[in-house]
Amino acid sequence: MRRRRPVTLTVLTALCAAVLTAPAEAASAQSGRVPDDQPLPGYTISNPPLPPALVDGRPTRVHQGVRGHAAYIIEVPPNWNGRLMMWAHGYRGDTRVLTVDPPAYGLRQRVLDQGYAWAASSYYANDYDVRAGVLSTRTLARHFARRVGEPRRTFLAGVSMGGHIAARSIEEFPGFYDGAMPMCGAVGDHALFDFFLDFHVVAQDLADLRAYPPPPGYQTAVVPRIKQRLGLTALTPGGPDTTTKLGDQFRSIVINRSGGPRPADRAAFAYWQNYLFGLAGPPTDGSLAQNPDRVATNVRTFYTPTTPVDVNRTVQRVRPADPASRHTRRLTQVPSVSGRLTAPVLSLHNIGDVFVPFSMEQHYRADADRHRRGHLLVQRAIRALGHCEFSPAEAGRAWDDLVRWERGGPRPEGDDVRNPRKVAAPTYGCRFTDPTAHTTGTRRFYTPCPTG
Repeated sequence: MRRRRPVTLTVLTALCAAVLTAPAEAASAQSGRVPDDQPLPGYTISNPPLPPALVDGRPTRVHQGVRGHAAYIIEVPPNWNGRLMMWAHGYRGDTRVLTVDPPAYGLRQRVLDQGYAWAASSYYANDYDVRAGVLSTRTLARHFARRVGEPRRTFLAGVSMGGHIAARSIEEFPGFYDGAMPMCGAVGDHALFDFFLDFHVVAQDLADLRAYPPPPGYQTAVVPRIKQRLGLTALTPGGPDTTTKLGDQFRSIVINRSGGPRPADRAAFAYWQNYLFGLAGPPTDGSLAQNPDRVATNVRTFYTPTTPVDVNRTVQRVRPADPASRHTRRLTQVPSVSGRLTAPVLSLHNIGDVFVPFSMEQHYRADADRHRRGHLLVQRAIRALGHCEFSPAEAGRAWDDLVRWERGGPRPEGDDVRNPRKVAAPTYGCRFTDPTAHTTGTRRFYTPCPTG
């Protein structure tokens, strides 16, 4: 019987900064024939000069170049304290231009002012290639040691896909990193792609329009009919509730699958639903990094609520198209995160994020606790609907608390991400949300947090 190719989630438009050649396996084989200071075939590099920052009126030292087929930037303050932050960027899409950028959210200047050096890699490949990020980041850290000096401590901070990279890196190289700060990260690994699958097959089931794998014209011919039947066509955050009874059930299922009832969850669904509907398209060829949905499954997923339709009896069940990649602990392009933490981790996540949903943190907590590493994990919930929507104060406070913890200070405080009653409380997320940022971005959909 001919094997059916899996759906491709064109997901992959913005895993945070979101700004076709051979698969990474083939590229890896080619790398031995390509000089180390050159990109792999099919790739080009864009790494314009970065002007030095000033620390106490003195310029930093900036080093840029190519190492391990990836572009890099290194910046060292005048009075380097012997500590290093590695920065892991988010998803770049399917572009074949490798780019690298400094730490965001004001962290570049913050760490330099504190005496830390930082370094960032473009990775040797784009797409959703976590393996490239894990390996390129470590390669650069070792290059830093040779060019600048052996750091006394090395930390890793990552955003979105970079959070996946950070979480896997401390498991892949135990003892190499002394702390990690994944931000808005896909720390639930394969559960992210399970969630995207859930969204589409449940919507199709409730609308009685089965279309998996999505056919050509899915976005123009099928999605509008699904949205019309569920009452989602005109649904906007803060606007009138246009959902039908089936649409209301769909919304509740998505809320439950993305983290459970929580403040502004209906606004979050309305904010993200159009984007999520746009993620699916017809199957394509390519590597696992180009088609990470190959690891997705809903075979054992139980959906709630079960009325007016018991979706668990009617929904299409999908087995992973690539079960070997789904179940291995090897460092694949879309690797697992086991929760075997080997260093202190402090993570941040927006509670209204339904793209890389807040449920990622719940999976990560469950994994860490199962392996008795929960004492190494602190998680913080930030009240915003966006993806990676953090203020400099929120990111800076988390960084300061992480490095103080690693130096022997008290374990930082965090939020309970798995207690449904606490997560559903009207003030959930207020503890670490920057009150001065309340009028920015999507935070207007949340009531102001109590003061005092």
